[in-house]
Amino acid sequence: MSKGRVIVGLSGGVDSSVAAYLLKEAGYEVIGLFMKNWHDESVTLSNECPWLEDSHDAMLVAEKLGIPFQTVDLSKEYKERIVDYMFDEYSKGRTPNPDVLCNREIKFDVFLEIALSLGATYIATGHYCQKSTFTSSTGTLIHQLKAGADNNKDQSYFLCQLTQQQLAHVLFPIGHLQKEEVRKIALAQDLVTAEKKDSQGLCFIGKVKLPDFLQQQLKPKTGTIIEIPTDFSVYSESENPQNDLVNRAKKVRYQPSDGAVVGEHNGAHFYTIGQRKGLGVGGNVEPLFVIDTNVEDNTIYVGQGKAHPGLFRYALKVAQEDIHWVREDLSLEPGETKTVWARIRYRQALQQATLFQTEEALYVSFQAPQSAITSGQFVAWYQDEELIGSGVIS
Repeated sequence: MSKGRVIVGLSGGVDSSVAAYLLKEAGYEVIGLFMKNWHDESVTLSNECPWLEDSHDAMLVAEKLGIPFQTVDLSKEYKERIVDYMFDEYSKGRTPNPDVLCNREIKFDVFLEIALSLGATYIATGHYCQKSTFTSSTGTLIHQLKAGADNNKDQSYFLCQLTQQQLAHVLFPIGHLQKEEVRKIALAQDLVTAEKKDSQGLCFIGKVKLPDFLQQQLKPKTGTIIEIPTDFSVYSESENPQNDLVNRAKKVRYQPSDGAVVGEHNGAHFYTIGQRKGLGVGGNVEPLFVIDTNVEDNTIYVGQGKAHPGLFRYALKVAQEDIHWVREDLSLEPGETKTVWARIRYRQALQQATLFQTEEALYVSFQAPQSAITSGQFVAWYQDEELIGSGVIS
């Protein structure tokens, strides 16, 4: 007897292929669905991750497993929810994370709706993360989003915006496995994706030439590159710890008079904090890194070396409307604090931090200074191996 219908997001990669195989072996009725999210080949590095090849591989996997398969075109939703948002964020001098957004808006929203309309109980993906469920003292089912067993592949960060309602309908069949084990299973089943390289780039699109992509709407505009000396002081201490926290969480705003002009760029909105490549300025003892961008006056500020103080901050701010709790039962009230582990980017080792909730925002204060905290990116916080919340960095 079937355990229920599951729609698997077959991407044409080894992880989702093995996810589908394991679910079928476990007794589920499995249907494979490939999401086409992109039509514009002019900005895609076609030899890196062409959607046509991926959809073909997904179809071959479905045939091998003996499961139904179809392609669904979500390019309209992807443009409206992801691409337009990306253009808007870059135009404001912020750096969005399309993979986190794609999971929240496409895979676990639009895709989930399609799956439920097809009579499915669950959707499943090839993400390296785990889910567990328990009943609270009030009788409520609580779903926990946990890190994948493979520390090198843990993808819980990319799912940091999921809700309890979404998690209720999600399965992560390979989350308890190591990548090596996943490939062995694929080889044993003679799946065409067994030795296929992991895809990189935008979610379900592939590798995109970002400057070309952005220049579709954001036009080049010449501006100055200003180098800030390493001894430039950016913070002033106060006797009020709360003021210090707010002060340290602020994005540093430099002025042209704070440094010296060392070159020109083609648009501040094309650059992001921590960026090293693409500046076109040489002749320095150490490489230059972007430490601030100002799209209003079209100026980029840089500093020499990855240890430049302008790259580091002890705290960050998440505006009230951008706070998201995966575990709503653990959310904070104004004045409350919580000790957590946190990361500001995928693959970053978890950092010790404290959450401070105020009336207007949540502040994340790190035990050690963090490099290249970037507005528009996501910070995710954990209790042990469980991801409990996240937010957009102001």
